[in-house]
Amino acid sequence: MKKTTVRDLRYHFPEIEARLNKGEGIIAHKRRKMIARLLPIRPGTDVYPDFSALRRRIFGAKTTRKTGTELASEERGRY
Repeated sequence: MKKTTVRDLRYHFPEIEARLNKGEGIIAHKRRKMIARLLPIRPGTDVYPDFSALRRRIFGAKTTRKTGTELASEERGRY
């Protein structure tokens, strides 16, 4: 891990941010005392759940005679 001071964080943050984006960890010091550890976050995966499999698990092979749009338009007329 690289070491830096609070002053460097304040005045040279773009450089430190670039290091974090590369995956480096940074330890921040103030008056020779460690006060923080900055770690890069792991990149998140954009995986969405399989909603159709979830629907099949909950409802099985049941089908409706009306579409969701038809059901919603009927309910609008009720009120």
